[in-house]
Amino acid sequence: MPELRHDPIQRRWVIIAKERGARPLQFQGELRFPRNPSCPFCEGMEGTTPHEIMALGPEGRQPNTPGWELRVVPNKFPALQIEGEPDRRGVGFYDAMNGIGAHEVLIETPRHMLHMAEMSPAQMERIFFAYQARLVDLLKDPRFKYVLIFKNYGADAGATIAHPHTQIIATPVTPRTVSDELASARDHFRLKERCLFCDLLSQELETGERLVALSDHFAAICPYASRFPYEVMVLPRRHAHDFALEPAERVRDLSRIMHTVMKRLRKALGDPPFNFVFHTAPNTNHHMRRSNYWDTISHDWHWHVEILPRMTQPAGFEWGTGFYINPMAPELAADHLRKVQVEA
Repeated sequence: MPELRHDPIQRRWVIIAKERGARPLQFQGELRFPRNPSCPFCEGMEGTTPHEIMALGPEGRQPNTPGWELRVVPNKFPALQIEGEPDRRGVGFYDAMNGIGAHEVLIETPRHMLHMAEMSPAQMERIFFAYQARLVDLLKDPRFKYVLIFKNYGADAGATIAHPHTQIIATPVTPRTVSDELASARDHFRLKERCLFCDLLSQELETGERLVALSDHFAAICPYASRFPYEVMVLPRRHAHDFALEPAERVRDLSRIMHTVMKRLRKALGDPPFNFVFHTAPNTNHHMRRSNYWDTISHDWHWHVEILPRMTQPAGFEWGTGFYINPMAPELAADHLRKVQVEA
């Protein structure tokens, strides 16, 4: 019989409908992009992007020239503009503000078709340290309330360019999804004086049935109320509220467990489209900070990464109800991923 499961973080219901599902192999697929000779993110095409914000490469390399290992550039078609002030205002009954923010692209590698699962550990480390560096820098701007790091892979996951890249968007408001999670965490802490995520993780480590992988500092689990087949959450094993504050050892360890999860997903499922998103702390130095709003955030919030393979698509029922229907029980997905053998 299908089962409704409640997600205590997002406070939403998910239908786990195993009878609608398929065996793991039926989810497998290959996602190959054609080679685009005019790809703006390829080495040698530096002149087609805005000037780089940061880059990693050999000493002596000139900015915006070949020879780089990783580049960060402003998005040529940004969702938000860097100049200006929010100027929040009423428009009759409604509210509006200027679309200020930052929209950056982190080009992960010069190689056009290099999947994260195929990268070396050193390449993965470079990417995750660059994520943190850009987060730290953008949080210095008091106009921005939140910085979201996210990756789209495959057209069904929203990617429009095949070359491996991640996007970073800073916004003048806290996104609703993150606000809902922050509120759940804050309410749980006020009631129990414990972190919601730490409580969740304690149970998951005790039962082990939804555990995918463990590293020295991180755990990867299939959430109890997973929205999508093979959804994975990666979170610190020890309480931590802000990815920007993580020491180098833990950033390096995060890159390792993310690499492991990516390799297992790819080997288990072929080459599915996917998204991953960082949910870290909002900017507590925002110049419009509400009084007492973040007083307990270092205790109640627990940053994490959500990995979302896109093998099912929300449709009318999902949009009409806010429910998700997941045809793969997370216990089965976790068991499948745990058994996948990959090279360290």
